Amino acid sequence: MKNARLYETHIQTTNLEEAIAFYQSIDLELAFVLQERRVAFFWLGDSSKKEQMLGIWEVSSEHFRKSHFAFYIPFEELLKVPSYLAQKGIEVTASFGLDASEPVVHSWMPAASYYFSDKDGNSLEYITVLQGDPIPELGAVHLSKWEQANKR
Repeated sequence: MKNARLYETHIQTTNLEEAIAFYQSIDLELAFVLQERRVAFFWLGDSSKKEQMLGIWEVSSEHFRKSHFAFYIPFEELLKVPSYLAQKGIEVTASFGLDASEPVVHSWMPAASYYFSDKDGNSLEYITVLQGDPIPELGAVHLSKWEQANKR
């Protein structure tokens, strides 16, 4: 189906209440909690549109496995991510061998990202698509290096 979009994704936690607090701290809207099944659902984006959802399931530590997913945001918001997360006590993390001093660009797309983790160690990402042609041979680089190479 060519028009398919991701509607929902699910991750695991070992403590549902801590996970709910974390995801509310990064401004996700809690949609529903089903206590008897130990799962919480959050709307992503404009909750009135009900277009995307995150499900968080509590499991025991022996059944827990880490996941990764990314939130799309506009470029202007991406530049604010380090201070936004710092205000919430969340650190941006190094990725692809690059420090978190500036966004990491995946030059094959191209897209720029900042990475961080939730309390369970799930890998999270804020990402935006960049203007310009892909330069896959650059690999993963800081935004300043991408901008420099993209001017050529």
